[in-house]
Amino acid sequence: MSQQLISKDDFQTMEKRYRTNFVNSLSGFKSLCLAGTISTDGMTNLAPISSVVHIGANPVLMGMVMRPDTVTRDTLKNIRETKFWTLNHITADFFKAAHQCAARYPADISEFKATGLSPYYGSISAPYVEQSSIQIGLELKEEITIQANGTHLLIGQVIEVMMPNEIVREDGSLDIEKARSITVSGLDTYHSTSEISRLAYPKA
Repeated sequence: MSQQLISKDDFQTMEKRYRTNFVNSLSGFKSLCLAGTISTDGMTNLAPISSVVHIGANPVLMGMVMRPDTVTRDTLKNIRETKFWTLNHITADFFKAAHQCAARYPADISEFKATGLSPYYGSISAPYVEQSSIQIGLELKEEITIQANGTHLLIGQVIEVMMPNEIVREDGSLDIEKARSITVSGLDTYHSTSEISRLAYPKA
């Protein structure tokens, strides 16, 4: 393959949509979840999220980056007001419906109803996606505004996890492939996975 060099200055000359697609693909394959929230007046919301990161294991914390709230962001608004949300792994069985959740529906239209996905509830107020293989419930512990671009890092403590027994290995790790979770590159390209190998903990 031939190579090209793209500099910081080149980003400014790119057409906006081209630049968005380029930068969103740049980090490679990303985890993919549907974030489930509910408003204080009971309206449910779903949004595809590919910015979830591991924060720590004691306490169990996960982070999620949200875009600037210069316009209405129902997911962000709901989390700020209720303090709870869910993360639901997406499988090949419903990825098209999950993708459709990114559409800009009016505030009085739930993505559950619009896409045919099914809500159900655990011990927190936010809805889970019934079709999902791994479901995680979180409580907001901290919000950090990233000054460089106005995005928001939401840090949540994991309150509960629901998943099939058979995906939990003896050492506690999860067989994500057995759960049939898929991944995403860019904003709209979905991938199944194939395990290459599992290696021992490296020692010097």
